[in-house]
Amino acid sequence: MKTLLVTGSSGLIGSEVVTHFSQAGWTVHGVDNNMRADFFGPGGDTRWNTQRLKNEFPSFQHHELDIRDRAGVLALLQELKPSAIVHTAAQPSHDLAASRPFDDFDVNAVGTLNFLEASRLACPESPFVHMSTNKVYGDAPNEIALNELEKRWDYADETYSDGIRETFRIDQSKHSLFGASKVAADVMVQEYGRYFGMPTCALRGGCLTGPNHSGVELHGFLSYLIRCNLEGRTYRVFGYKGKQVRDNIHSHDVVSFMEHFIATPRQGEVYNIGGGRDNSISILEAFDLISSISGKPMHHEYVEQNRQGDHICYISNLDKMKAHYPGWGITKDLKTTFEEIHQSWVARTQTA
Repeated sequence: MKTLLVTGSSGLIGSEVVTHFSQAGWTVHGVDNNMRADFFGPGGDTRWNTQRLKNEFPSFQHHELDIRDRAGVLALLQELKPSAIVHTAAQPSHDLAASRPFDDFDVNAVGTLNFLEASRLACPESPFVHMSTNKVYGDAPNEIALNELEKRWDYADETYSDGIRETFRIDQSKHSLFGASKVAADVMVQEYGRYFGMPTCALRGGCLTGPNHSGVELHGFLSYLIRCNLEGRTYRVFGYKGKQVRDNIHSHDVVSFMEHFIATPRQGEVYNIGGGRDNSISILEAFDLISSISGKPMHHEYVEQNRQGDHICYISNLDKMKAHYPGWGITKDLKTTFEEIHQSWVARTQTA
């Protein structure tokens, strides 16, 4: 029986991993201590998702463990010796990192190191998938020449017509403290692959989204935007005229790629994982799409100051992923993703 260990198992990607691999017949162990509620308050609480997973998958085993607890992490890996590890646990907010820098670095960088070293000691042959972020590039993507269109920014340089590749530089730019802590984790994941010969990869995610996201203003742009539309809240737009662009990828497609990597892993790889150009959308365009689905107007206000280190336009180039794993591809388009998130918020509102 194959055993999978997933950290951040009650979060968006982590819970999708639990679902996918449980349905595939794996024994799945999750690590999550609901730190998201501590970071973001009641709106970020993921206990509802923990309970949902326990109800749906009786074989799923939840471990209430803080990833900063090095002794606890080492003991758990020695006990389980999992066939694969998926590490999604993180402090995910630019803004919060600035006010809680020690927590941010200890969770993102030190927590990742704890699991890498525990894996090396207990099961070095097991594939290790790390959920990194496109924020490792800092604000360097903002140096790319842009065209201003009616409702979005887009690349003026044809070099980036299909998005940003993994060879884009990751230093000499403003990352935010969150981006810097994620750089440390990303490079460490690569190093355990290259130095120790372990099967590891860092997935530099764009906007990861899906129906099980507990989106809040500081993190989870699409989920939070759709919730604001449903509840008639005012959504705050931070700078760039609301034309900033993100490529959104459904959590199902993220986990599908993880499955491909675990089946035929490589050492010390990095991949830009996002929705690509076809799943890219600006905030203004997102307002239009959710209004067409819900039938409700989008209330918003504009704040001139953009978030520090924020991207004006970011689209992931998926060529490397598709070349290494030609059986993988995007299966959930934007409209489907929006509809699923909307339906999930409706259901949660009705049961609250």
